Amino acid sequence: MKGITPIIMPKWGLSMKEGTVVSWLVDEGVEIVVGMPILEVETDKISNAVEAPDAGLLRRKIAQEGELLPVKALMGVLAGADVSDEEVDAFIAGYVTPASNEEDEHGDTGQVSQFADVNGSHIRYVRRGDETSTATPVLLIHGFGGDLDNWLFNIDAIAARNPVIALDLPGHGQSSVRLSDTSLAGLARFVLAFLDVIGVPRTHLVGHSMGGAIAAQMAKEAPSRAASVSLIGSAGLGEEINGGYLTGFVNATSRRELKPVVEQLFADPGLVTRQLLEDLLKFKRLDGVAEALTSLGGSLFPGGRQTEQPARTLPATIPMLVIWGESDRIIPSTQLAHAPIHAKVALLKGAGHMVQMERASEVNGLILSQVAG
Repeated sequence: MKGITPIIMPKWGLSMKEGTVVSWLVDEGVEIVVGMPILEVETDKISNAVEAPDAGLLRRKIAQEGELLPVKALMGVLAGADVSDEEVDAFIAGYVTPASNEEDEHGDTGQVSQFADVNGSHIRYVRRGDETSTATPVLLIHGFGGDLDNWLFNIDAIAARNPVIALDLPGHGQSSVRLSDTSLAGLARFVLAFLDVIGVPRTHLVGHSMGGAIAAQMAKEAPSRAASVSLIGSAGLGEEINGGYLTGFVNATSRRELKPVVEQLFADPGLVTRQLLEDLLKFKRLDGVAEALTSLGGSLFPGGRQTEQPARTLPATIPMLVIWGESDRIIPSTQLAHAPIHAKVALLKGAGHMVQMERASEVNGLILSQVAG
């Protein structure tokens, strides 16, 4: 209905089917602006705020605190003052929550991961958005110990404008544990080979943490294949890194040991849920994972220092964006001083190392602006 915007349960990650409303952050009648946090939702993975998709007055709170709702269920209604109460009531009465197996507006159910065989490794990845689009795809590369779910607040938002590809690096997520070359150059060549296998010649590279160093190395080795480079809390700009975090993550074998380590990733440690810790422990207990992470950390970050800084020397011909959380405790924001002079730089307050989760709306906007530019 014209002038009415539904606030719906978001889909954060491919496996999310429902979420619990934790609390409303604004009252009915409050004027809402785009991107404003409206209510907090908790999933089995993480808690986060649902941000306003449009501007208007919060006319109705429908979801109750503590209520468990399926993805796309109606939680509230935004509308202008010129929309009558009767029109709002009619919209609510007529709203039907789409079935979980219905395709979304991009023609993608988002339920199924794909796999590609690359140099003897079985690699999990997802593609979102309009694959028939002529727009250059955005490639999302996660960090050390992560997987493509680290982008759960970003994939669909970016895919609304550009096709998106996200992968689990070898030794991570649901990809093969085998890591044949743990050097930065070896990882960059591997991801380039992955793009060859799936038939993608050129991408906008977006990398978080270790993934940022990989993205920068890819652009350095194959500049014609990098439409732009966006680095988020990135390795590859300076030597400094929290070696204690790396060691603690690799060595933790219980939830009690892992919890204080993972909490260092966020400005708000309350975002670390029990399920997130269980999922990480499940991954770490797979045969060969501990050895792979130890080898990778020893190669890229010996003695708790970064050995290579490819992002410092990328040419001005490659558009570059650098995003950092002001409260990053893994790679400090002081590394921004090493960004090339031509790079766009954004320092976001109230965010730690996982800034793409903690300040998703702003990060998505910055990436989309970079891609459009």
